[in-house]
Amino acid sequence: MSIYLHYQLTNEMDIEKTKTQMRKGILEFCILSIIKRMGDAYASDIIEELKNTEMIVVEGTLYPLLTRLKNDGLLNYRWEESTSGPPRKYFTLTEEGTVFLDELKKSWVNLKNAVNQLTKENNEQWTRQ
Repeated sequence: MSIYLHYQLTNEMDIEKTKTQMRKGILEFCILSIIKRMGDAYASDIIEELKNTEMIVVEGTLYPLLTRLKNDGLLNYRWEESTSGPPRKYFTLTEEGTVFLDELKKSWVNLKNAVNQLTKENNEQWTRQ
């Protein structure tokens, strides 16, 4: 294997790891936002939205996060009978979850503004390409 090819493969793997870490860092915010917008949300609907926006690739990522958010008091759930299979679990935000989401939103806006400011010169170059 040539040095260039090794560098290229290693670099591509590092980029994918970094992109995955970036998505993981904001996944909780996105999940809570989806649930708030929907009012109550079935896990499959959350997964579909996350997949459509390329925020999640593996479904197994969602369920542990929903459980943790519920255990942290940010989510409630209720069971609803389904005409096409087993009962479905629907998630809603608790009052604490709504407050938490509002704080995450403020942090996201600040972070987004900071990143935009720090990458401003690059952003202008990227939009011209």
